[in-house]
Amino acid sequence: MNIVIEGAGEVGSHLAKMLRAESNAVTVIDNDAQRLASLSAYTDVETFEGNPSAIETLRAAGVPTADLFIAVYPFATQEVNIVGALLAKQLGAAKVIARINDESYLSPENKLIFKELGIELMFYPEKSAADEIVSFLKHNSTAETMDFARGKLQIAVFKLDEDSPMVDLKLGDFIRMLTPEELLQFRVIAISREEKTIIPKLDTKFHYGDLVFTISKREGIESLYKCFGKTNTAVSSVIILGGNDMSSMLAKTLDHQGVRVKIIEKDKERCIALSERLSSDVLIVNGDGRDPDVLSEEGINEYDAFVALTENDEANVLACVVAKKLGIGRTVAEVENIDYMRLAEEMGVDTVINKKLITAGRIFKFTLSGKARFVRYMNGTNAEVMEYTAAPGSQITKGALRDINFPQNAIIAGVIRGSEAFIAVGDTVIEPYDRVALFAMPDSIKLIDKFFR
Repeated sequence: MNIVIEGAGEVGSHLAKMLRAESNAVTVIDNDAQRLASLSAYTDVETFEGNPSAIETLRAAGVPTADLFIAVYPFATQEVNIVGALLAKQLGAAKVIARINDESYLSPENKLIFKELGIELMFYPEKSAADEIVSFLKHNSTAETMDFARGKLQIAVFKLDEDSPMVDLKLGDFIRMLTPEELLQFRVIAISREEKTIIPKLDTKFHYGDLVFTISKREGIESLYKCFGKTNTAVSSVIILGGNDMSSMLAKTLDHQGVRVKIIEKDKERCIALSERLSSDVLIVNGDGRDPDVLSEEGINEYDAFVALTENDEANVLACVVAKKLGIGRTVAEVENIDYMRLAEEMGVDTVINKKLITAGRIFKFTLSGKARFVRYMNGTNAEVMEYTAAPGSQITKGALRDINFPQNAIIAGVIRGSEAFIAVGDTVIEPYDRVALFAMPDSIKLIDKFFR
């Protein structure tokens, strides 16, 4: 696939690296030679220096023949990306995507306007990340969750603590402990251990510290939590460290859901802006939330969850560690350096959020066939969770799952057929138009895509 990316900032560079790794031809446009040089140092992509909004630049960079154009220019107003995307569409790019920073553009009526102009997707990473955090807080005993068909199927990630009943248990033994009814309600689909992802066999043993990926029907969630020794309690109060746009959107959503919210921000001007933007029910405190004394003074032990969203990864992780020591039950940290994510989890942060990974999944879908509904990168693993729709006559519908030679480093986890959802097993036969949830390692994605065409 021929892909042109406008902008060599953090998001653009991460997308370039990811998409190039999938054997796509990638060209990156930026007017900053230093950003382009940094990108070229670790990624084999074409770079083009020039004004990203200039038609001559777009033509020279090959936009008229691009299969996909992604506008993610850094440190600029969203108009630069929107203009770039619209010009790219008019010049001949097959699909165009633009990053924005105005939540109102994502309303259904506004999205329709831009779709009619030719922009297939507009995304606001901070809004997507805020929505993810809301979901994490709702399922607060898991490290990460993902819903299919409005929760009819749910992928959940459990971290095995020292006292977990799963530690040292083999998968086969675990399965034998389940009732016939439970076997139809949930299953283990993968294990992440020491930066390796394992598609488990019956003799695979669970270890302390494992991240265990599961899929469950809605009615099986309670039994699944019990198996892992977890309880899911409601979060009714949250402290947010940092007063940026993501914090504001998160606070607004939580406040609308009746959650008590307090934001701690050290910049006085930001505090004033937040107080004008948010309802009076959201408490705004001017102070340095990285200081344990400040957190204690603000009664952190009276809150159910602590979310650190400053622009500094290290500060977010350390603040969560401090919050844990002060008695907070649930911590979430924004960590944009992917290399730090595993470290943050090892230090005890319950949930790690990364805007680049959230964005990457949404965009990667556009490089696959139209049968891929979405792609999601899960923390703690390099695997992807995907949802496909089975096309009539496609290879995936040619027999039972155990008989169709599906890639070994991937697993079909669940199926949604009409209003019915069920867990996939070896004798499951996928039917045309089924929505299929699967878990796959990156090297199997292209092959999987062919199964559903």
